[in-house]
Amino acid sequence: MKTVLVVDDEPMIVQLARDYLERAGFTVLTAGDGRTALASVRAEKPDLIVLDLGLPDMDGLDVTRAVRAQSTLPIVVLTARGEESDKLVGLELGADDYMVKPFSPKELVARVRAVLRRFDSAGVSAGAETLRVGELTLDIPRMRATIGERAVELTPTEFQLLAKLAREPGRIFTRAQLLDAVRGVAFESYERAIDAHIKNIRHKIEPDPHAPRYVLSVYGVGYKFADQP
Repeated sequence: MKTVLVVDDEPMIVQLARDYLERAGFTVLTAGDGRTALASVRAEKPDLIVLDLGLPDMDGLDVTRAVRAQSTLPIVVLTARGEESDKLVGLELGADDYMVKPFSPKELVARVRAVLRRFDSAGVSAGAETLRVGELTLDIPRMRATIGERAVELTPTEFQLLAKLAREPGRIFTRAQLLDAVRGVAFESYERAIDAHIKNIRHKIEPDPHAPRYVLSVYGVGYKFADQP
């Protein structure tokens, strides 16, 4: 049974999310502020966080930064902030999905399941168990990435995107194709989410993210993994 931590300062939202998630078979923890949420992450070790951004003492983006500094724990942002800039900031900080209030609790359950499924299935390989391209090594079953001898901490979504590209060096993928590879029911048709995740991947694996060797942009189309990085 998976454990979900719901972080929101609105008791009605917390109760609604809790009711639907528990009915779906999840164990649910709750927190009403960011500091309590981080303490719960350390002590309870949930499998996923549903996180509001507008928290009273510590902004949800700061909570995301703090979580990402120490783990790849899946995060679904649930917030009233619907501007594209807020979505991109949340995704670039490492959130795995983004929902805007008012929301459908059934859709929340579906998205939580989809993100957890990505986390669980990121280690399922369609081919070789280990991908090696240049100095990059992807250990698919263990969901581990290294550049040379340096370990790279990727979120489940980032790992799955990178593995999708690295399995077929030189093949050009549209954003829609990459979206389909990772979204389950998540991300809706928000293709800019892919740009945010690619930006994160480049900062983690590229010697110079502004002149990438591995994940290349194809103007007007999408992305590809370099043939000979």
